Amino acid sequence: MKKNKKTAAKLIVTGVIGGAVALGGNAVYDHFNTDTTTTTATSTTSNTGSTKVAKVSYSVSSDTTKAIAKVSDAVVSVINYQKASSSDSLDDYFGDISGDDSSSSSDDSSSETEAGEGSGVIYKKDGDTAYVVTNNHVVDGASSLDIMLANGDKVKGTLVGKDAYSDLAVIKISAKKVTKVATFGDSAKLTVGEPAIAIGSPLGSEYANSATEGIISSTSRKVIMQNDSNETINVNAIQTDAAINPGNSGGALINVEGQVIGINSSKITTTGSSSSDVSVEGMGFAIPSNDVVEIINKLEKDGKIIRPALGVQMVDLTNLNSTYLEKLKLPDSVTSGVVIASVQSKFPAEVAGLKKYDVITKIGSTKVTTSTELQSALYKYNVGDSMKVTYYRDGKEKTTTVKLTQTSDKLSFSDTETEDSSK
Repeated sequence: MKKNKKTAAKLIVTGVIGGAVALGGNAVYDHFNTDTTTTTATSTTSNTGSTKVAKVSYSVSSDTTKAIAKVSDAVVSVINYQKASSSDSLDDYFGDISGDDSSSSSDDSSSETEAGEGSGVIYKKDGDTAYVVTNNHVVDGASSLDIMLANGDKVKGTLVGKDAYSDLAVIKISAKKVTKVATFGDSAKLTVGEPAIAIGSPLGSEYANSATEGIISSTSRKVIMQNDSNETINVNAIQTDAAINPGNSGGALINVEGQVIGINSSKITTTGSSSSDVSVEGMGFAIPSNDVVEIINKLEKDGKIIRPALGVQMVDLTNLNSTYLEKLKLPDSVTSGVVIASVQSKFPAEVAGLKKYDVITKIGSTKVTTSTELQSALYKYNVGDSMKVTYYRDGKEKTTTVKLTQTSDKLSFSDTETEDSSK
């Protein structure tokens, strides 16, 4: 949940399918640049009445229909299977696949059940292998994956790599039945107000290759939230009012040229306090294609994103009460920043002289007011880089240079410290 000064906006990731289905229809078409040819034949009269049915032959071609045709066959459904007890699995109904119907012979460790569905985009073919990009939260927790192609065929998917922070994942499949590969457009050239089309599987593969149309509402929105595994997602997202629903996660947001300009990820559903929630429509978010390409290239190569670690646990200054604030002895001008709660031994922060109760206010030239902002600023650096940190200690402003020699996967704070953010 992301808070601003006046409201609390409730963001949801849109990969898990569940709940009731609200039925409705929405015909979307392009009123402009439409070339329609219509031929009307003489109608016949029904034997049971005088009502006539016109026999009309027509074709419609527009920017929208052409864009969808270019990419729809490259958009797939991603089905997430997870380990389950035998009482939740198909074995409970059909017996062990080996032919033994006795429940005692079923191996619980090999039982799987469908946990959720999302969408994905085939973006590359390399010999006998094709690659699919989707959201991390679509594949999170999966013991196995199926990919349902646009023609309805299912193929086995193998996870290549995933990254919670960017909410992206790469899956590889056999290229044997792949007929279309999507092309990425330049998300840096987007214009607010230009058309945007979302393609995916809202509410699951039953509605695969659904398309909705809207516009680009903003080219840069900071979206920060927690996924189901309590991992931080931090995306500088494209905002669109094209309908994005559960199951659309990982699907394509395309421009009128049929290029993928974003990977759909989340939406705001309500805003306000729990007692006065206001329903929100038309606020969906997609990860920009330029960011997607950077991440998936790294995932293909390494299977993960290697990020630098500072080696501290922190709490936002604004979350401290007056008693703690007095102990920090900060000048009145310092009202925001990040307080170090603990420092990991032999990590860059300790080596650079940072200590518990130091209040970090800048990373490089970037002002940081929260731990998520600090994390975002930190992750713009690479392992091996040097980074200037501005902080306050005993009321005095200081600076130090931190050499980023460690990676985040080597952090080892104890469970008693998990209430703070480790970076």
